[in-house]
Amino acid sequence: MKKLVFRIPATALLAAGLIAICVTPVAWLAPGLQALYVLPLGYAYWVLRNRTTVTEEQIVARGAFGTTTLEWSEVKSIRLIQKGWLKAVKDDDTEVTLPAVRFMHLPALSLVSGGRVPDPTVKEEVVAEEPAEAAADEVVESDK
Repeated sequence: MKKLVFRIPATALLAAGLIAICVTPVAWLAPGLQALYVLPLGYAYWVLRNRTTVTEEQIVARGAFGTTTLEWSEVKSIRLIQKGWLKAVKDDDTEVTLPAVRFMHLPALSLVSGGRVPDPTVKEEVVAEEPAEAAADEVVESDK
């Protein structure tokens, strides 16, 4: 069974560490300001939790506060939104955000979905067939 997991890169956790370092001087100025450490912890939780898992049968979109499972038969289309992010449009026209899936992932999404999602990078070549006699006539005329 084909399975593909789209995640936010783990290097994004470096930002959580940087936020914690930047918050430290302020957090120890007064009692209670240590609550500022919730910001980097919340961000780290968001990075680790958000993901989209795609198989031949379904899409599982896992966000910070919930999980949505869609069968491919429920998906009407995939919509491109701001900055290259993607959403799945269901049959009833509601949209499900696909965390960590971007426009550049469409070829992989097409492959795992079994072609249910078209691959925009594949160009269909239209081949016009000429009769063999017409092609031979052109070669003879160009020799003159």
